[in-house]
Amino acid sequence: MNSLVAIAYVPDTESKIKVGPDGSSIDESDVKWIVSPYDEYGLEEALKIRESKGAGTVTVVSVGPERVKTGLRECLARGADDAVWVDTGETKNLDALGVSKALAAVAKAATFDFFWFGQKGVGPDESLVGPMTAELLGLPHVANVVHLDVGEGKVTASREIEGAHEIVECSLPAILTAQKGLNEPRYASLKGIMGAKKKPIAEKKLADLDVPEADPAAAKARWRKLSLPAPRQAVKLIPADDPAAAAKELVRLLREEAKVI
Repeated sequence: MNSLVAIAYVPDTESKIKVGPDGSSIDESDVKWIVSPYDEYGLEEALKIRESKGAGTVTVVSVGPERVKTGLRECLARGADDAVWVDTGETKNLDALGVSKALAAVAKAATFDFFWFGQKGVGPDESLVGPMTAELLGLPHVANVVHLDVGEGKVTASREIEGAHEIVECSLPAILTAQKGLNEPRYASLKGIMGAKKKPIAEKKLADLDVPEADPAAAKARWRKLSLPAPRQAVKLIPADDPAAAAKELVRLLREEAKVI
């Protein structure tokens, strides 16, 4: 069975984010970039399906600037067979619909049973690209998958909903978004790392894929302004030597300063 896996290359969740000089983008000078953690679950499941069936290919696809090639090579080192890079060129902050249209264009030229996404890309956290791509391709879509059984021409998926799990059956090909708990992503082996260096990455230009949103003026959504949360106020410690006095002081602070009582 063949799988496509969409990969977002995003700031490390431990990076200290700074707003760029233009006020509408992040300062990338000190940012470490990683494969979006939820996409790792999608990649691992695609690899497991290929291994269990004893046949098929796993192709990773990413849309972005040249740095995403590093993320694609990481995925090749973990066991992916092929990689496709959609070069966004001078286009920055491509919106979710633009990314979806680029991925749908790549998918239309491929033959696959599964198209995997993380349930969200760590960063904007929009959770839009997988469902949008499914709509553009006219394929069934199952979100937040935490368990998957593959049958003949169909899958049965368990997905997370509010306070419960829902069991969904759908035909193939299908688009699925992976949630934490689906599996445990593997590490790249030394052999895989060395082999990934020799594997070619197919390159496509965003301008050649008929994506109107590549023009910032045509984007349906734009980042107008970014701002960081207000810094946390210093913690006040109340001496506990005298419990009664400490309780009295706490009540005073809650009433006069926090104004919550």
